[in-house]
Amino acid sequence: MSFTYLKEMPTPEEIKQRLPLSNEGAKTKARRDREVNDIISGKDDRFLAIIGPCSADNEDSVLEYISRLKNVAEKIQDKVLVVPRIYTNKPRTTGEGYKGIASQPDPMGDPDMVEGLIAMRSLHIKSIEQYGLSAADEMLYPENWRYVEDLLSYVAIGARSVEDQQHRLTVSGFDVASGMKNPTSGDFSVMLNSVYAAQHPHHFVFAGHEVETPGNPYTHTILRGAVSKHGNTTQNYHYEDLIRLNEMYDKMDVVNPACIIDANHSNSGKQYKQQLRIVHEVMHNRKFTPEIKNLVKGVMIESYLVEGNQKISDHQTYGQSITDACIGWDDTEKLLYDIAENA
Repeated sequence: MSFTYLKEMPTPEEIKQRLPLSNEGAKTKARRDREVNDIISGKDDRFLAIIGPCSADNEDSVLEYISRLKNVAEKIQDKVLVVPRIYTNKPRTTGEGYKGIASQPDPMGDPDMVEGLIAMRSLHIKSIEQYGLSAADEMLYPENWRYVEDLLSYVAIGARSVEDQQHRLTVSGFDVASGMKNPTSGDFSVMLNSVYAAQHPHHFVFAGHEVETPGNPYTHTILRGAVSKHGNTTQNYHYEDLIRLNEMYDKMDVVNPACIIDANHSNSGKQYKQQLRIVHEVMHNRKFTPEIKNLVKGVMIESYLVEGNQKISDHQTYGQSITDACIGWDDTEKLLYDIAENA
């Protein structure tokens, strides 16, 4: 085989023993799991704000961002549940570029998968234990679940993974809210089929074992916009899109119909400032139509300390994204207060 075996990876048990979550941290995580799940199921009428950097590229700046987020989250907690984005794996369309802290803990250094697992786990633990905020991450590689299953309160499955059988089956064994993004084509049926698959029981091979899963009733949809065959971005957060999704949900044998709006990516055409306008439109439509209010449970926003982005080769500006451009902190703080006012 054309593989060069560099080193054997540590088991999830070994990594957890090296970096354990405290008992108090486990209680915080369990409480937030219930809160997120209750919002998805409609038991809690608060709104979800899943917000943070496009990729968690630097522990210090991410934790500073989360410390600021905590202060706002406490003030709006009656209306909004804030879940920080700590995205440690970054999907790359062509396979080129920075793949996240889990693969490359030093963005300017060489890949190191073992140190990456340690950096990934360390960042999530500090968010929980220092700030009381368990986070969201994208499950780009299903086998990574066992390294962080005691840390995450929300999981996203990306547009390029949502059609993959292993992702769908693995999510059926999660006990936390899991969002299935629409594929880059924008096909709602593909996304809803993924929700259906993940909500139902399965029997398959995972992590070298034959396993059974009960199905995850908190699996739901994420609308992130689409790209046409001509390469143009098209949006799917508008009123008509949400009504259509609601009607399609009605025809599916699933529970807890719910949707999160991803305000960046193809919905914004990667014009990061447009996230502000998009979120306000979503909040208006929730007020205008009860069906949309019942369907749309939250938004996903890309935000960091400093707005915009920079080339990875520069990596000079502290708290600025080295992947997709994000809104900055001042806009973030105001937007969160606006969300709470209109939730």
